Amino acid sequence: MSDDESYELLGFDNVLLPVGDLGEAVDFYERAGFAVAFRFDEAGIALLKVGGETPGILLRAEEEFGHRPPTWPSPKVWLEVPNAKIAAQVLLGAGIALHDEPFSGATGWTVEVADPWGNVIGLTDYTKRPELARRA
Repeated sequence: MSDDESYELLGFDNVLLPVGDLGEAVDFYERAGFAVAFRFDEAGIALLKVGGETPGILLRAEEEFGHRPPTWPSPKVWLEVPNAKIAAQVLLGAGIALHDEPFSGATGWTVEVADPWGNVIGLTDYTKRPELARRA
């Protein structure tokens, strides 16, 4: 096997987010519309589903990790939604504050939220470029 064949990026496995309290984190993300694929409290992890894909967002409890505002710049995970403006309304209705107002980009609209530990999740749509969306 050549070196080129042994190193190939095939896709995402999971995105890991550190949280201070697994139960509080699961509650936050369920209110934000995420479904829990599995939760293993003894290991301090829970996997959140993202669409129909097997990989997801893996919450990992870090005991020393307290609540904190998101730092700037900080890593962000953006996920595709059909309509980010509607997502913003749903989040607000669930009592989740927006990190910023929805903003327009090259492909459509994006809204960001930060969990209590400063992890930023963006929900973005392709309303300006529907040909690039997962669903037209």
